[in-house]
Amino acid sequence: MTKEIMIEEIKKLKKEKNAIIVAHNYQNEDVQNIADFVGDSLELAKKMVGVEADIIVFCGVKFMAEMAHMLSSDKKVLLPRIDAGCPMADTITEEDVIKLREKYPEHTFIAYVNTNADVKAHIDICCTSANAVTIVQNVKNDKIVFLPDRNLGNYVQQFVKNKEIVLWDGCCNVHDKIRFEEVQEAKKSHENAVLIVHPECRPEVVKLADHTLSTGEMVKFVKETDAKEVIVGTEEGMIHRLRKEAPHITFYNAARNFVCPNMKRTNLEDVYIALKEEKYNIILDQELREKGKKGLDEMLKYL
Repeated sequence: MTKEIMIEEIKKLKKEKNAIIVAHNYQNEDVQNIADFVGDSLELAKKMVGVEADIIVFCGVKFMAEMAHMLSSDKKVLLPRIDAGCPMADTITEEDVIKLREKYPEHTFIAYVNTNADVKAHIDICCTSANAVTIVQNVKNDKIVFLPDRNLGNYVQQFVKNKEIVLWDGCCNVHDKIRFEEVQEAKKSHENAVLIVHPECRPEVVKLADHTLSTGEMVKFVKETDAKEVIVGTEEGMIHRLRKEAPHITFYNAARNFVCPNMKRTNLEDVYIALKEEKYNIILDQELREKGKKGLDEMLKYL
């Protein structure tokens, strides 16, 4: 089957099954192009609330499809690649959170959405890179446990100095491997370019940036900036999205091999098979789903 025929088949199946395809900004170009909606974690979470479809095909990683199931339990949520996980989410388990609760009983537990369902079921509120600072600033408790990304937590601490923030030692294995020297070299090579980076990067990389932004905020930035050149410090799939939003800007990668292999697992054929065979269907235990949804609902109040 040619790519063109496969695209037409996907469109036909979508219509027949009243399905919607959503994709994270880090997905490959073909998947982004076939999606009905492309966004960051916060934008995708908002999209799941009240979505008018019977089937949601979630092109991302597993925790995102679980999130969609929590927020739209009356829909069938399909993850085209069941092996698309998130190493950051896997750095912390349900048992870890239970032990932390015992150690820090007076703390409010805030979890990045990049966590698995069992972890979400044991925290107080979720956040994304777009609203982490706002949420930590506004929760009433001055004692916080922030998990699992230490880099995002370090970024939050820059803006919330009046609270005790305990960090879990997890990170994104893609963003965390980007080194100061590599980004510095990109800045030297493109002296007129503005550097935007994701807060999952190491603190020393964030310090080099002109702007530290979630992927959703990056889209807003390139639509509004007068800059003609932009260095992008996040997974390279983001550049495809930014070029579509701002074709007049020249974009450069901040580092070589800035690729998330899990985000790149999904291809057009996977989307086609997912729709045709309705797999892989994400189903969570009701109690787990309802407990996890509470943290997401709390997060969505901060919009």
